[in-house]
Amino acid sequence: MRSITLKRAVFIGSAFLLAFAAASLFGVVITANGTSPIHWAMVALLLVCCIWLAWGFNTAVAGILSRRGTPPRSAAVPWRGSSRTAVLVPVYNEDATAVFARVAAMLRGLMEIDPSHRFDMHVLSDSTKPDCVVAEKRAAQRVAEALGASGRLYYRHREKNTGRKAGNIADFVTRSGGAYEYMLILDADSLMRPETMLEMAARMEADPELGLLQTQPLIIGRHTIFGRALQFSAALFSPVFSRGIAALQGREGPFWGHNAIIRTRAFAAACGLPKLPGKAPFGGEILSHDSIEAALLARAGYTVRVDPDLEGSYEEAPSTLIEYAKRDRRWCQGNLQHGGLLAAPGLRTWSRISLFTGIMAYVASPIWLLFLVVSLLDPVLAPAPNYFPADSLFPVFPHPETGKALLLLVGIFVLLLLPKTLIAFSRAFSAKGRAFGGWFAVLAGATAELVLTSVLAPVMMMFQSKAVAEILVGADSGWPSTDREDGRLPVRAAFAASWWMVIAGGFLLWAAWTYAPDLVLWVLPIALPLLLAPVLISWTGDRALGESVERTGLFATPFELDPEPVIRDAAAWRQRLEPAPRAEDPLPDDARPIAAE
Repeated sequence: MRSITLKRAVFIGSAFLLAFAAASLFGVVITANGTSPIHWAMVALLLVCCIWLAWGFNTAVAGILSRRGTPPRSAAVPWRGSSRTAVLVPVYNEDATAVFARVAAMLRGLMEIDPSHRFDMHVLSDSTKPDCVVAEKRAAQRVAEALGASGRLYYRHREKNTGRKAGNIADFVTRSGGAYEYMLILDADSLMRPETMLEMAARMEADPELGLLQTQPLIIGRHTIFGRALQFSAALFSPVFSRGIAALQGREGPFWGHNAIIRTRAFAAACGLPKLPGKAPFGGEILSHDSIEAALLARAGYTVRVDPDLEGSYEEAPSTLIEYAKRDRRWCQGNLQHGGLLAAPGLRTWSRISLFTGIMAYVASPIWLLFLVVSLLDPVLAPAPNYFPADSLFPVFPHPETGKALLLLVGIFVLLLLPKTLIAFSRAFSAKGRAFGGWFAVLAGATAELVLTSVLAPVMMMFQSKAVAEILVGADSGWPSTDREDGRLPVRAAFAASWWMVIAGGFLLWAAWTYAPDLVLWVLPIALPLLLAPVLISWTGDRALGESVERTGLFATPFELDPEPVIRDAAAWRQRLEPAPRAEDPLPDDARPIAAE
């Protein structure tokens, strides 16, 4: 316990130290020829931004420095425990063929390695579209008949999706949870190696205090440029960042809502979620319930843990920036709701810190935007001294502030780029690099990902800033279904979602040209992506263009180059289930719940 406290103290202290050093250097530079209130505002905003940058930097460093931990037990030897596990797949207006193809692949694998009937699959539907419900029932029937799994595959549809996903899980726990020691929660787009499921149950069995065990889901099945960049980034960088989180988690680790196993009794006793007072977006049902459930389990004395060594855990992701922003809007509202729960009684300190960092993940964007706006106002409101002469691409500061300014610039670039650079080079020249296609493929993919994320950063900043602004004025996101399919995204559709960014980019360029022409070159990296936002969104979300990039090998991942059996099996099941069943095919009744205690 003392060791983890020391690690956390060093982590937090170094993050604040780096941020204060950056803010101090910045303050010295901009106040070299006098101070004004706008200067202090800029320093304060940069301080907050740098704390967030340093937090991410330290997480990556902790992951790079940490060892992989205890080697995982081999799941090749069948686990002989007697506890039963329910594998839960909540769905909400999803593509039934895709969902049940993944369910069938996982269930068949479980039936082969777990003949003792210790794992059952439960598809829990909250779908509101009649066509989706019909398709789900037919797909459930076809998979059950094909696998002979009528006693191991259950389908239930709720007429009213009270409480959304959290209510869906709570309904299962209330009706059927007593029959299972553990529940392994997936998402509709989740896919998991059956051997990993057994390993997770074995680890729960070995540690009675373990309340929740989280895996690191990696992204598969994406074909657009945007989706493939996410997929590559997750495969290359996420395991290291997860090790950083694990190095500091103690007994208060994360829960990301899916691809995790939970002790059912502990969840039932500790994780009842109240409705927040007031109306949405801050009141009502808790949208980002996973983080709260992790905090409640830790408060009840259970260990919540992420084990980065658990491999074979996958998910899909939005293929376009529009779908990503739509999902992000809901997550933003859910995380901002946590502000009213930070002072909840009994929560552990690290749980509160985790909730606060979840809030900062979204608040950081409008803070960066405000910093940029204030920085551009400074030369307009106080035109002298001019650090950006027209005959130079680089700022010219009074001596000796030039050295300090360059040191600050280098420091910020280090915080931004060094972790990913170190990870990319360490992976490129290791055995893991060969799984990505070799060292050149790793470095080319990492470089392309860096360029793409840099170009799209202003667009993402605007989407997140808009989301925070909407929530602050009382707009509720609801719970829209996610379109996970790759396809074509016309410029017209992209423009409809981003026209306001085009206006913002145009205004930014006009203001710089009119009031501070020496800054035009400096605002171009922000203004141009905003002006071109519809084209960038459409281009990165086009499947045909993405497949042409895919043929070059750019953004290739190990799961794409050499997919493991469960991935190949899910693809085969999707082809098998794709033909529409006959209209006269009977629909199965909703599965009856397992008898509760």
